Amino acid sequence: MTLFDRIKTLANKQGKSINDIEREMGYSKNTLYRLKRTNPSSETLEKIADHFKCSTDYLLGRVETPENYYFSDASIGSIKKIYEGKDSNYLNLIEKLQQLDDDEIQALSNMAEVMISKKNKS
Repeated sequence: MTLFDRIKTLANKQGKSINDIEREMGYSKNTLYRLKRTNPSSETLEKIADHFKCSTDYLLGRVETPENYYFSDASIGSIKKIYEGKDSNYLNLIEKLQQLDDDEIQALSNMAEVMISKKNKS
């Protein structure tokens, strides 16, 4: 699936046309259609990913699911409230998670499962 195909799929999931997405993003008509034959700048790719709340890796075809596992500012605020008064290591970990890509988050999750399993065995 091409970059344009992925954008079209995401637009369809929202019940919108490519032209609707272009208007929402402030692009001129056919801007996204041009991605069928040109590569976007990193800034454009990030803007599209932000618009659809997906990862740039999904748009580039590096991962198959559009879900973005990053935390929104609202989520971070809620999590911080939960751990208010707890060790600052919790907050530091939460803030660092935002900087990881999907594969890194999965690897970290796998490591946590191994650590928990070892802890439960002892």
